[in-house]
Amino acid sequence: MQTVILELAKQLASLTAKGTVSGVQTKIASMKNENNIENLKNDYNELIDQLISERAEAIRIARSYKDELEKVEISDDDITHLHNTIEKILDILKETIVVENNDNNREVMKQISAFEQIKNLISVDTLKTMQLLGFNFKIAIGEPLTNMLKNFINSKSPASNQYEIFEKFITPEMVEILKNETAYNNLKNMMTGDDRVEN
Repeated sequence: MQTVILELAKQLASLTAKGTVSGVQTKIASMKNENNIENLKNDYNELIDQLISERAEAIRIARSYKDELEKVEISDDDITHLHNTIEKILDILKETIVVENNDNNREVMKQISAFEQIKNLISVDTLKTMQLLGFNFKIAIGEPLTNMLKNFINSKSPASNQYEIFEKFITPEMVEILKNETAYNNLKNMMTGDDRVEN
């Protein structure tokens, strides 16, 4: 995305450097001395074509900027959904850590505290504010969360090719499980060794 924005900035600077306003004024001033109506007509047509072309270029650059912005911008509903889903994932990880580390209470509390800080950081209000400031969710939240989940899954799997297991674990079905409260609770129970199943 950064290279696209830099290219758009270059194009915009080039368009601005053309000096359309002063160029048009100069051309109109020089056309006042023209007596041949055919030459005058051609000069005006050329001037109008140039202005239309530059306007079209400015609109294209503005639309490209808008497209790049929309790639980073997330709707309010999506922000709420993102917050709820990440909160569920962190709860699963937190409960798994508690079950696995009963003997090291201090370390467990430190990790739980870190998860709570992450949940507070990704509150709906915080995410909305950060978005207004140009926050890139994919880089700041998506990549670390992906790595965290990958490491968690890798730690649970003795397989040699752990990346493939991660890809198999995060499927559209898993996303649907995280959306459904009952399915989420059943998965959480399964991950923590609890045999209870909700219907």
